[in-house]
Amino acid sequence: MTVPFWCLFAAALIPILLAFSGGYFKSQQFGSADNNNPRAQSAQLTGTGARAVAAQSNAWEALAVFAPAVIVNHLGGGDPGTATIMSLVWIGARIVHAGAYLADVAPLRSLAFLVATGCSITLFLGPA
Repeated sequence: MTVPFWCLFAAALIPILLAFSGGYFKSQQFGSADNNNPRAQSAQLTGTGARAVAAQSNAWEALAVFAPAVIVNHLGGGDPGTATIMSLVWIGARIVHAGAYLADVAPLRSLAFLVATGCSITLFLGPA
């Protein structure tokens, strides 16, 4: 399997890990996670817990762009070296994004978002 495909696997894990952190914050704020109505409970979170839920949503949204970018690049015959670098940078930027979201460091979060978005665009345009 190629590095970009491994990165795609790693990218799918980021929102899942953020979901676990959201569960932790639900337990901290409410005493337990409500498995019957988790979205309503998530909407009531404040502080870091609320940011964890928002980071998870953003991670799913970013994955929805990154996944087809990796596939288009691969199927379209994009340069494997460039695809590897862009995919690894994307993963790094998204990890920074999640950390900055949780830590409430908005400028760093925005920069990480822009870097990852640029990587996805580069992957899409690679075969052009």
